[in-house]
Amino acid sequence: MKLLPTLFVACGLMTVSIANAAIDDDAAQAILKKGGCTTCHKLDKAGAGPSIKDIAKKQKGKAGAADELKKAVRDGSKGVYGADSAMPGIAAAKISDADLTSLVQWILTK
Repeated sequence: MKLLPTLFVACGLMTVSIANAAIDDDAAQAILKKGGCTTCHKLDKAGAGPSIKDIAKKQKGKAGAADELKKAVRDGSKGVYGADSAMPGIAAAKISDADLTSLVQWILTK
């Protein structure tokens, strides 16, 4: 009977690990496309917005970077990448909170 609680704990830890698993480039690109992000953001070069790599570089080592990026995606931003830069917010109907968290984690690895 002592095995049962251990099994529940192990399963719970596996669930947390799976939920926090990093996404790969293909999954990230699918989320970016679904959210309409690829209209302005490319991986390696600036478009109407900064490149994904430029975003990651600006956020590197910054405490709270993930939360800052999630807020910028949800609420939009203005002037972060120059006085004329503006980004509209992206609703949860386009990118779920879970996908947004995974996407931000992916961006910060670039």
